[in-house]
Amino acid sequence: MRKLVAYFSASGSTARLARSLAAAADAALYEIKPTVAYERRDLNWMDKKARSTVEMQDPNCRPALADTVAPVAEADVILLGFPIWWYREPSIIDSFLDAYDFDGKTVVPFFTSGGSQLGEGQSRIEKLAKGAKVLPGKRFSARASESELKNWIDSLRLV
Repeated sequence: MRKLVAYFSASGSTARLARSLAAAADAALYEIKPTVAYERRDLNWMDKKARSTVEMQDPNCRPALADTVAPVAEADVILLGFPIWWYREPSIIDSFLDAYDFDGKTVVPFFTSGGSQLGEGQSRIEKLAKGAKVLPGKRFSARASESELKNWIDSLRLV
């Protein structure tokens, strides 16, 4: 079973987790990047005009991807990582899900957050990853240990 950890990270926290997860799962690693990188001012959720706030207020927003070369076609399982923004996945994740064919694949969301859960993000991902089996998402600390991640992967019984 070929696995891919595809992730978006604005501040580096999800990137650290994704690297550890790829090692624990013996998976390929791919970073989902927007064409225009997010800067600190773009992430100020208290600013109604901040880029991330504006994007998250529009459920149809699809920021442009820097590329579409993720090895999704070669993977059976896609472990999809991101930070929680406004109780769901960031809009760039929606762009990623729209850009690839997930038919017959298993998608497993994982996310970083100080305490928020995935909320409506789970059903949004299920709708966007057309034809995929989407397993329930899991929240992790950005500093989760490789053994914690390995135990989680094993508990999914993906084989």
